[in-house]
Amino acid sequence: MITWETKEINDKNAWESFLEDTEEKTFLQSWNWGEFQKISGNKVWRLGIFSGEELAAVAFTVKITARRGTFLFVPHGPIINAKLKAQNAKLLRTLLSSLKEIGKKERASFIRIAPIWANTEENSKLFKELGFRQAPIHLHPELSWVLDIRPDEETLFARMRKTSRYLIRQAQKNSEIEVIKSQKEEDLAFFYKIYQETVNRHHFVPFSRDYLKNELAAFGADNQAMVFLGKYQGEVVSAALIVFWSGIGFYHHGASASKYAKIPVSYLLQWEAIKEAKKRGSEFYNFWGISDINNKRHPWFGLSQFKMGFGGEAKAYVKTQDFPLSKRYWLVYLFEILRKKKRHL
Repeated sequence: MITWETKEINDKNAWESFLEDTEEKTFLQSWNWGEFQKISGNKVWRLGIFSGEELAAVAFTVKITARRGTFLFVPHGPIINAKLKAQNAKLLRTLLSSLKEIGKKERASFIRIAPIWANTEENSKLFKELGFRQAPIHLHPELSWVLDIRPDEETLFARMRKTSRYLIRQAQKNSEIEVIKSQKEEDLAFFYKIYQETVNRHHFVPFSRDYLKNELAAFGADNQAMVFLGKYQGEVVSAALIVFWSGIGFYHHGASASKYAKIPVSYLLQWEAIKEAKKRGSEFYNFWGISDINNKRHPWFGLSQFKMGFGGEAKAYVKTQDFPLSKRYWLVYLFEILRKKKRHL
């Protein structure tokens, strides 16, 4: 009989090496996402589940302290060795036991897990049987759009939607359009200016400038992040913060100005980001979250159509799960239900 135990991992190489060999993953479980959270003032735990010396799973965990309450959050985890998927239930139970202990010490009102597990009835059942309930909102994508970029550029281009190919060609021919790649913190000022405009246009809660600066600093230290600035007539009208980690490029943050909405700068910018990911040896390009493709009234519908135009496929994950630790959770639950309705999500 296999016995599992949870221990903290303090070796960056051991953590990253384990993740390098796993299938489904995002940078939200990376070592540098932990460094970003620490820079931002959050308490973190890098938990490993072991059987003897064998590492079977990891779960980066962060303590979130917000106005609505304090909770432990496992973003896009836990990540389990593919060979041990048959042990999912036991590994999840072991993790939950450790998280409950941490939660009690940290006076957390609940545990929230956003698993990057396929959205199957079997996987959802594992959480339900342990006492989890579906969270009222999600903090990170539960439905992502992912492009396999292993084929050559010509093949990738041919697989795009016809409109996307046309607009990229138009942008390439336009001498007044250019895309600049940067890792300089000062270039975030250009990003943030049109990011604020995007927030006002689409009515979502923005990340602070410090948040973006800290993310660029944490990943930039290992050459894992880059700011892309798309210019038209010398003016920045499109921008993106891309994270390159473990063979995947992630379109994590984006912004665009409405002033030149009909000029296809954003299309060329994404194509340049995809080519940069290929240049770095990445096998996939993750466009991050998309909306339900059948819900045309969703605020992200237009952006989702833009992302899907580059080719790829949808990846649906198990819905975000909550494990209540105290009665305070239900106040948070009500608050988040009301906020979701207000945002029409």
